[in-house]
Amino acid sequence: MNSRVLPVLALFLAVGTFFVYVNPLWNGKVAELKRGIASDNQALAAAADYTKRQNELAAERDAIDPADLTRLETLLPDSVDNVGLILDLNALAARSGLSLSNIDVANSAQGTAAQDTASDPVGAVDLSVTAIGTYGGLKEFLDGVEHSARILDIEDLAVKGSQTGVYNYQMTIRLYWLR
Repeated sequence: MNSRVLPVLALFLAVGTFFVYVNPLWNGKVAELKRGIASDNQALAAAADYTKRQNELAAERDAIDPADLTRLETLLPDSVDNVGLILDLNALAARSGLSLSNIDVANSAQGTAAQDTASDPVGAVDLSVTAIGTYGGLKEFLDGVEHSARILDIEDLAVKGSQTGVYNYQMTIRLYWLR
């Protein structure tokens, strides 16, 4: 009889150990750890994809001619650089025969300030400029602005007449930069 009781007792002990200790551990902590490992593996795969794409984009960027990158930086800089722009406009005006005075930086351009920066990566600022000179000088100045390496828009232009041929010009110039 002892020979049959001991195996049955061992079987009940094994089944009890399974249901009391092993099964809750396996379905609780172990399952949670497996889900965490799966999530971490997904994150590692995403990081590997990101790194691969970043390397591809870096290789494409490195393939671009540095002179073209410099021209692109001039066309749409990553900062406003008001001082540099004002110096450039002043030099252009001097070459055109205009005299600039009263250059004021206005607030952000109306249409751009209200937009979300995530949806519009380009920012804009208006400059209010007063100039004095001849009509020919104004035409040459506007032609220089048009052919400028930097994107500039003349938003507003007001002319005060004169009998001497020297006019007063009030302009609003919009400049753009990459946010």
